[in-house]
Amino acid sequence: MVIAYIGLGANLGNCSENLLHAWSRLGKVNGIKLLALSNPYRSAPVGMESENWFINAVGSLETSLEPFELLREMFVIEKSLGRRRVLDGIPEDRSLDLDLLYWGDRVSDDPVVTLPHPEITNRLFVLQPLAEIGPELCHPVTQKTSVEMLQDFLVKKQEASSDQQIHISSWSSEKNEVSE
Repeated sequence: MVIAYIGLGANLGNCSENLLHAWSRLGKVNGIKLLALSNPYRSAPVGMESENWFINAVGSLETSLEPFELLREMFVIEKSLGRRRVLDGIPEDRSLDLDLLYWGDRVSDDPVVTLPHPEITNRLFVLQPLAEIGPELCHPVTQKTSVEMLQDFLVKKQEASSDQQIHISSWSSEKNEVSE
C-alpha cells in the first residue's frame, strides 16, 4: 500500500458538494482507503479567465492501485460529475478537477502521469491544504516539506505581487465567490 495525495477543485455548480461526493466515491473504489481531507479553500482562478472562484481541497489516501490505475478511477469520477477534459489545453470552468499530486515518493516524467504533480510548488490552492494535512510531507524532488514549500511560495508571492488569492471556507458553504 502506498499513500497518495489528491488535489480536488471545482468552480461550477455546488462545488463543496461536488468535492465531497468525489471524495466519497474515491473511498468506494476497491484498493483505496481514505485517510484525511483538508478544509475547503476558496481561491481565485489561476491560469484562466473566469468570474467563478474555485473551491479546493487536498486529500490523502492509502492505495494498492498503481498511479495510472488511480488516475483512471479519478477520470471516471470526474466524468460522472460532468467534467469534460479538453484536449486543446485551454483551462475552463469545471464541475470537478482531480489531480494526482503524489503517489508515495514516486518520481516520473511520463506524459500521462507526471509525479509529483509539476505545479505543486506554484499553486497556493494546493500548498495551503497540503500543508494542513501533510505538513511534514517531503517533496521527493525538492526535498522540502509542504510547510517549507508554502513558506517559499508566500515569500515569492510577496516579492512578485502575485494575485493568487485563497480563503479558508467550510464544507457547508455553497457560495462559489468570495466577497472582499
